[in-house]
Amino acid sequence: MPSLAALVKAYDVRGLVPDQLDETVARALGAAFAHVVGVDDADADAGLRRVVVGHDMRPSSPALSQAFAEGITSQGGDVVLIGLCSTDGLYYASGSMDAPGAMFTASHNPAQYNGIKLCRAGARPVGQDSGLVEVRELAERYLDEGVPSRSRPGAITEQDTLAGYATYLRGLVDLSGARPLKVVVDAGNGMGGFTVPAVLEQAAGLPALALDVVPLYFGLDGTFPNHEANPLDPANLVDLQAAVVEHGADIGLAFDGDADRCFVIDERGEPLSPSAVTALVAAREIAKERAAGREPVVIHNLISSRAVSEIIVEAGGTPVRTRVGHSFIKAQMAAERAVSGAEHSAHYYFRDFWFADTGMLAAMHVLAALGEQDAPLSELGSAYERYVSSGEINSTVADAAARTAAVRAAFADEGVVVDELDGTTLTLDDEAGRPRWWLNLRASNTEPLLRLNVEAADEATLHRVRDTALAVIRA
Repeated sequence: MPSLAALVKAYDVRGLVPDQLDETVARALGAAFAHVVGVDDADADAGLRRVVVGHDMRPSSPALSQAFAEGITSQGGDVVLIGLCSTDGLYYASGSMDAPGAMFTASHNPAQYNGIKLCRAGARPVGQDSGLVEVRELAERYLDEGVPSRSRPGAITEQDTLAGYATYLRGLVDLSGARPLKVVVDAGNGMGGFTVPAVLEQAAGLPALALDVVPLYFGLDGTFPNHEANPLDPANLVDLQAAVVEHGADIGLAFDGDADRCFVIDERGEPLSPSAVTALVAAREIAKERAAGREPVVIHNLISSRAVSEIIVEAGGTPVRTRVGHSFIKAQMAAERAVSGAEHSAHYYFRDFWFADTGMLAAMHVLAALGEQDAPLSELGSAYERYVSSGEINSTVADAAARTAAVRAAFADEGVVVDELDGTTLTLDDEAGRPRWWLNLRASNTEPLLRLNVEAADEATLHRVRDTALAVIRA
């Protein structure tokens, strides 16, 4: 039996085209997905037998998504093809149609990759603990034995959802009263070049906003001719930073390949950390909830800045800390009915967006916050940047557990508090309960790597803790 273990990951499908993912594999995955989400049930109402399928701008995406759709219809399910879209555009379609969905994208990976992000009706996640293992195992069987045929194949229709997506987002954040802003947007030749003109400009027929958008790499090109569509790597922000300064812009926005993540640059060309964006968005959502008489909960992962939980509490909300990984945060979002949530990788989640992540909505919150007052973004953002951090530092190790134990021992005499929600976190607070420093160590699930994150009250403490930990890890 063929194995898809290298292709089907913990949270999505991702691999090389055509070596790991081709149209035959996509067709088998589509047939398997139809069964797992139940759209192959001949007795179900027609509205419960449909799946919405979209794709990004990669050269392989149209053919792969078409083959996946054929796999679904071979099992009696109906497919709504929405064509080019961002990942959060697919989540919008899944949520608004209340239908399972499949997005063909490899996000920020290089051009030779492609993949699939799957969700159940209402944009609910599909991961290794919520159906992805079953999809893989069934697809492997279909590749070995053949896809079974059904007497009533499903139908494929097409629908344009871009205008609906743009209108829906505009209804969640009111930008009509904001002062004029010059905004440089780096789409990295990814799907932001498709969604930004619709949401922030007038490509979808919406009223003009007081935004002067300066486009950078808006042409859709899945070969990424200018730079990787991965804003998490500082090298891919250099062009945007220079353009913000050159144009005298108020703000810069960078989207990844499938435009579900957004990074923010201030008017000086300096990044605003994802934790600061998390706190800013949370404060705005909390204020809206409290005005409606509700008690807001906000989710954040454990490597977010300590400032995030502090600001949530100060704003009148309840912070809930969760493991790293979007399946964990989405599950916690739904369980807590949280108004918003975020990961430090710049994924931002919203209750009003079916608990799914949308970088565009986070960007709109930042634009609204900036446009509602007169201070520059550097000044506005400084209120949310309270500590200094190392960023994530990876080290190749032979025995992650042994190295983690050695780091714990190295700091044992300082009276640190230890928790193991996700990896190992060491925390040292001062007498007032404010953090002097904390560090987190997590082992990679797929590589011999140990990931270190450190945050501290000042640069000297950060350097001491980081350098001590690295010396032990790499000894």
